[in-house]
Amino acid sequence: MPSQNALLDIAQIDTELESYLTGIGKISYRFPAHDSGCQSFGVTVDGQRWFVKYSDVPQAITWLKQAVRFHSAIQHDALPRLHNAFSTPKGFTLVYDWVEGEILRPERELKPGEMHPRERFCALPTDEIIGAINVIYDVHLVVEEKGFIAEDFYDGCIIYNFEEKRIHLFDFDHYHPQPFINERGRLYGSTRFMAPEEFQKGARIDETTNVFMLGRTAFVLLANSSNARQDWKGTEAMWQVATKATNPNRNARYPSVQDFVTAWHAAMDT
Repeated sequence: MPSQNALLDIAQIDTELESYLTGIGKISYRFPAHDSGCQSFGVTVDGQRWFVKYSDVPQAITWLKQAVRFHSAIQHDALPRLHNAFSTPKGFTLVYDWVEGEILRPERELKPGEMHPRERFCALPTDEIIGAINVIYDVHLVVEEKGFIAEDFYDGCIIYNFEEKRIHLFDFDHYHPQPFINERGRLYGSTRFMAPEEFQKGARIDETTNVFMLGRTAFVLLANSSNARQDWKGTEAMWQVATKATNPNRNARYPSVQDFVTAWHAAMDT
Protein backbone atom coordinates (compact mmCIF):
# COMPACT_ATOMS: atom_id res chain seq x y z
CA MET A 1 0.00 0.00 0.00
CA PRO A 2 1.19 3.57 -0.64
CA SER A 3 2.61 5.31 2.42
CA GLN A 4 2.57 8.95 3.39
CA ASN A 5 6.30 8.91 2.58
CA ALA A 6 5.27 8.97 -1.07
CA LEU A 7 4.19 12.55 -0.40
CA LEU A 8 6.64 13.62 2.30
CA ASP A 9 9.97 12.00 1.47
CA ILE A 10 10.45 13.04 -2.13
CA ALA A 11 12.42 15.86 -3.74
CA GLN A 12 10.94 15.60 -7.22
CA ILE A 13 8.53 13.60 -9.35
CA ASP A 14 8.66 12.85 -13.08
CA THR A 15 4.89 12.91 -13.72
CA GLU A 16 2.25 15.62 -13.56
CA LEU A 17 1.18 16.40 -10.01
CA GLU A 18 -2.49 15.39 -10.22
CA SER A 19 -1.61 12.04 -11.76
CA TYR A 20 0.92 11.45 -9.00
CA LEU A 21 -1.53 12.43 -6.25
CA THR A 22 -4.27 10.13 -7.55
CA GLY A 23 -1.71 7.32 -7.78
CA ILE A 24 -0.73 7.52 -4.10
CA GLY A 25 -4.05 8.61 -2.60
CA LYS A 26 -7.17 10.62 -3.31
CA ILE A 27 -7.76 14.29 -4.11
CA SER A 28 -10.57 14.90 -1.62
CA TYR A 29 -11.00 18.63 -2.28
CA ARG A 30 -10.01 20.94 -5.10
CA PHE A 31 -9.81 24.64 -4.23
CA PRO A 32 -10.72 27.31 -6.81
CA ALA A 33 -7.71 28.44 -8.84
CA HIS A 34 -5.78 31.34 -7.28
CA ASP A 35 -5.25 34.61 -9.14
CA SER A 36 -1.56 34.08 -8.39
CA GLY A 37 -1.43 31.04 -10.65
CA CYS A 38 -1.43 28.47 -7.85
CA GLN A 39 -3.70 25.46 -7.50
CA SER A 40 -4.44 23.86 -4.12
CA PHE A 41 -5.81 20.48 -3.12
CA GLY A 42 -6.95 18.55 -0.11
CA VAL A 43 -5.24 15.16 -0.50
CA THR A 44 -5.85 12.01 1.53
CA VAL A 45 -3.07 9.41 1.72
CA ASP A 46 -3.44 6.36 3.98
CA GLY A 47 -6.30 8.03 5.83
CA GLN A 48 -4.34 11.22 6.58
CA ARG A 49 -5.26 14.51 4.97
CA TRP A 50 -2.79 17.08 3.62
CA PHE A 51 -2.97 20.51 2.02
CA VAL A 52 -1.03 20.57 -1.25
CA LYS A 53 -0.25 23.81 -3.09
CA TYR A 54 1.21 23.81 -6.59
CA SER A 55 2.08 26.09 -9.49
CA ASP A 56 3.71 25.81 -12.89
CA VAL A 57 3.76 29.61 -13.37
CA PRO A 58 7.34 30.97 -13.05
CA GLN A 59 6.46 33.95 -10.84
CA ALA A 60 4.23 31.85 -8.58
CA ILE A 61 6.99 29.24 -8.27
CA THR A 62 9.27 32.00 -6.97
CA TRP A 63 6.62 32.87 -4.36
CA LEU A 64 6.23 29.24 -3.30
CA LYS A 65 9.98 28.99 -2.78
CA GLN A 66 9.79 32.20 -0.75
CA ALA A 67 7.22 30.46 1.48
CA VAL A 68 9.74 27.65 2.04
CA ARG A 69 12.25 30.20 3.35
CA PHE A 70 9.58 31.73 5.57
CA HIS A 71 8.59 28.42 7.17
CA SER A 72 12.19 27.35 7.65
CA ALA A 73 12.71 30.48 9.76
CA ILE A 74 9.38 30.79 11.57
CA GLN A 75 7.45 28.23 13.58
CA HIS A 76 4.29 28.86 15.59
CA ASP A 77 1.39 26.69 16.76
CA ALA A 78 -1.00 28.82 14.69
CA LEU A 79 0.87 28.07 11.45
CA PRO A 80 0.19 24.80 9.63
CA ARG A 81 3.49 22.96 9.39
CA LEU A 82 5.19 22.78 6.00
CA HIS A 83 6.28 19.15 5.68
CA ASN A 84 7.77 19.02 2.20
CA ALA A 85 8.54 20.91 -1.00
CA PHE A 86 9.27 19.12 -4.26
CA SER A 87 9.60 19.74 -7.98
CA THR A 88 7.46 18.42 -10.82
CA PRO A 89 8.32 18.37 -14.54
CA LYS A 90 6.87 21.88 -14.93
CA GLY A 91 6.34 23.25 -11.43
CA PHE A 92 6.83 23.27 -7.68
CA THR A 93 4.73 21.85 -4.85
CA LEU A 94 4.32 22.45 -1.12
CA VAL A 95 2.82 19.94 1.33
CA TYR A 96 1.26 21.25 4.55
CA ASP A 97 -0.75 19.90 7.44
CA TRP A 98 -4.47 19.95 6.74
CA VAL A 99 -6.28 22.31 9.12
CA GLU A 100 -9.96 21.99 9.96
CA GLY A 101 -11.99 25.18 10.02
CA GLU A 102 -13.46 27.94 7.87
CA ILE A 103 -11.48 30.46 5.86
CA LEU A 104 -12.92 33.81 6.96
CA ARG A 105 -13.02 35.06 3.39
CA PRO A 106 -13.71 31.89 1.40
CA GLU A 107 -13.29 31.64 -2.36
CA ARG A 108 -16.06 29.06 -2.62
CA GLU A 109 -19.69 29.98 -3.23
CA LEU A 110 -21.78 30.04 -0.09
CA LYS A 111 -24.76 27.72 0.17
CA PRO A 112 -28.24 29.31 0.21
CA GLY A 113 -28.87 30.68 3.68
CA GLU A 114 -25.27 30.07 4.79
CA MET A 115 -23.74 32.84 6.89
CA HIS A 116 -20.50 34.28 5.59
CA PRO A 117 -17.68 32.96 7.82
CA ARG A 118 -16.34 36.43 8.59
CA GLU A 119 -19.81 37.66 9.55
CA ARG A 120 -20.15 34.61 11.78
CA PHE A 121 -16.76 35.32 13.33
CA CYS A 122 -17.57 38.98 13.94
CA ALA A 123 -20.75 37.92 15.75
CA LEU A 124 -18.78 35.88 18.30
CA PRO A 125 -18.37 37.07 21.89
CA THR A 126 -15.87 39.91 22.14
CA ASP A 127 -13.44 37.96 24.32
CA GLU A 128 -13.27 35.16 21.75
CA ILE A 129 -12.56 37.59 18.93
CA ILE A 130 -9.86 39.35 20.94
CA GLY A 131 -8.28 36.01 21.80
CA ALA A 132 -8.00 35.18 18.10
CA ILE A 133 -6.62 38.62 17.27
CA ASN A 134 -3.99 38.20 19.96
CA VAL A 135 -2.80 35.00 18.28
CA ILE A 136 -2.44 36.91 14.98
CA TYR A 137 -0.40 39.53 16.81
CA ASP A 138 1.72 36.88 18.51
CA VAL A 139 2.56 35.34 15.14
CA HIS A 140 3.59 38.71 13.75
CA LEU A 141 5.81 39.39 16.75
CA VAL A 142 7.76 36.29 15.69
CA VAL A 143 7.67 37.48 12.06
CA GLU A 144 9.22 40.80 13.11
CA GLU A 145 11.76 39.11 15.41
CA LYS A 146 12.96 36.97 12.51
CA GLY A 147 13.27 39.99 10.21
CA PHE A 148 10.37 39.26 7.87
CA ILE A 149 7.90 41.81 6.49
CA ALA A 150 4.30 40.83 5.74
CA GLU A 151 2.64 41.41 2.39
CA ASP A 152 -0.82 40.22 1.32
CA PHE A 153 -2.18 39.36 4.76
CA TYR A 154 -5.97 39.66 4.99
CA ASP A 155 -8.97 37.71 6.29
CA GLY A 156 -8.56 35.21 3.45
CA CYS A 157 -5.39 34.06 5.27
CA ILE A 158 -7.30 33.18 8.44
CA ILE A 159 -8.82 29.77 9.20
CA TYR A 160 -11.07 29.61 12.25
CA ASN A 161 -12.36 26.43 13.85
CA PHE A 162 -15.61 27.59 15.44
CA GLU A 163 -16.08 24.37 17.41
CA GLU A 164 -12.58 24.33 18.93
CA LYS A 165 -12.25 28.15 19.04
CA ARG A 166 -8.88 27.87 17.37
CA ILE A 167 -7.27 30.09 14.76
CA HIS A 168 -4.69 29.25 12.10
CA LEU A 169 -2.96 31.51 9.58
CA PHE A 170 -1.72 30.44 6.17
CA ASP A 171 -0.45 31.70 2.80
CA PHE A 172 2.92 33.32 3.49
CA ASP A 173 4.16 33.29 -0.11
CA HIS A 174 4.56 37.08 -0.15
CA TYR A 175 6.29 37.56 3.20
CA HIS A 176 9.68 39.16 2.55
CA PRO A 177 12.87 38.30 4.50
CA GLN A 178 13.61 42.01 5.11
CA PRO A 179 12.18 45.50 4.57
CA PHE A 180 11.95 46.42 0.89
CA ILE A 181 11.15 49.24 -1.51
CA ASN A 182 7.79 49.19 -3.27
CA GLU A 183 8.79 48.89 -6.91
CA ARG A 184 5.35 47.94 -8.26
CA GLY A 185 2.99 50.66 -7.10
CA ARG A 186 0.04 48.65 -5.81
CA LEU A 187 1.29 45.65 -3.87
CA TYR A 188 -0.61 42.41 -3.38
CA GLY A 189 -3.37 42.38 -0.81
CA SER A 190 -6.84 43.54 0.16
CA THR A 191 -7.32 47.31 0.29
CA ARG A 192 -9.11 46.85 3.64
CA PHE A 193 -5.76 45.91 5.22
CA MET A 194 -3.23 47.89 3.20
CA ALA A 195 -1.24 50.95 4.27
CA PRO A 196 -0.95 53.98 1.95
CA GLU A 197 2.69 53.17 1.16
CA GLU A 198 1.59 49.84 -0.31
CA PHE A 199 0.16 51.86 -3.20
CA GLN A 200 3.14 54.22 -3.59
CA LYS A 201 5.98 53.29 -5.90
CA GLY A 202 9.31 53.97 -4.25
CA ALA A 203 7.93 53.82 -0.69
CA ARG A 204 9.65 51.79 2.02
CA ILE A 205 7.71 48.74 3.24
CA ASP A 206 8.74 47.81 6.76
CA GLU A 207 7.62 47.18 10.34
CA THR A 208 5.55 50.36 10.38
CA THR A 209 3.63 49.09 7.35
CA ASN A 210 2.91 45.89 9.25
CA VAL A 211 1.69 47.92 12.23
CA PHE A 212 -0.93 49.47 9.92
CA MET A 213 -2.01 46.01 8.69
CA LEU A 214 -2.39 44.70 12.23
CA GLY A 215 -4.40 47.75 13.26
CA ARG A 216 -6.68 47.22 10.28
CA THR A 217 -7.02 43.57 11.29
CA ALA A 218 -8.50 44.76 14.58
CA PHE A 219 -11.02 46.99 12.79
CA VAL A 220 -12.01 44.23 10.36
CA LEU A 221 -12.56 41.64 13.09
CA LEU A 222 -13.75 43.76 16.03
CA ALA A 223 -15.87 46.22 14.04
CA ASN A 224 -16.71 44.10 10.95
CA SER A 225 -14.52 46.36 8.77
CA SER A 226 -16.04 49.59 10.11
CA ASN A 227 -13.90 52.48 11.37
CA ALA A 228 -16.76 53.90 13.44
CA ARG A 229 -16.39 53.91 17.21
CA GLN A 230 -19.99 52.78 17.68
CA ASP A 231 -19.29 49.56 15.75
CA TRP A 232 -16.19 48.71 17.80
CA LYS A 233 -16.62 45.77 20.20
CA GLY A 234 -13.46 46.43 22.22
CA THR A 235 -12.64 49.08 24.79
CA GLU A 236 -12.07 52.78 24.11
CA ALA A 237 -8.37 52.36 24.89
CA MET A 238 -8.05 49.52 22.38
CA TRP A 239 -9.84 51.60 19.75
CA GLN A 240 -7.36 54.41 20.33
CA VAL A 241 -4.43 52.01 19.88
CA ALA A 242 -5.86 50.62 16.62
CA THR A 243 -6.57 54.16 15.40
CA LYS A 244 -2.97 55.25 16.02
CA ALA A 245 -1.69 52.10 14.29
CA THR A 246 -3.69 52.93 11.15
CA ASN A 247 -2.71 56.58 10.86
CA PRO A 248 -2.07 57.36 7.16
CA ASN A 249 1.06 59.21 8.30
CA ARG A 250 3.52 56.40 8.95
CA ASN A 251 5.54 58.60 11.31
CA ALA A 252 2.50 58.88 13.61
CA ARG A 253 2.09 55.10 13.96
CA TYR A 254 3.85 52.79 16.41
CA PRO A 255 7.40 52.28 15.12
CA SER A 256 7.33 48.49 15.41
CA VAL A 257 5.00 45.54 15.84
CA GLN A 258 6.46 45.04 19.32
CA ASP A 259 5.54 48.59 20.33
CA PHE A 260 2.05 48.21 18.89
CA VAL A 261 1.38 44.88 20.61
CA THR A 262 2.70 46.21 23.93
CA ALA A 263 0.29 49.17 23.70
CA TRP A 264 -2.55 46.85 22.66
CA HIS A 265 -2.12 44.59 25.69
CA ALA A 266 -1.84 47.59 28.00
CA ALA A 267 -5.12 48.90 26.56
CA MET A 268 -6.79 45.53 27.19
CA ASP A 269 -6.09 45.96 30.89
CA THR A 270 -7.67 49.41 31.16
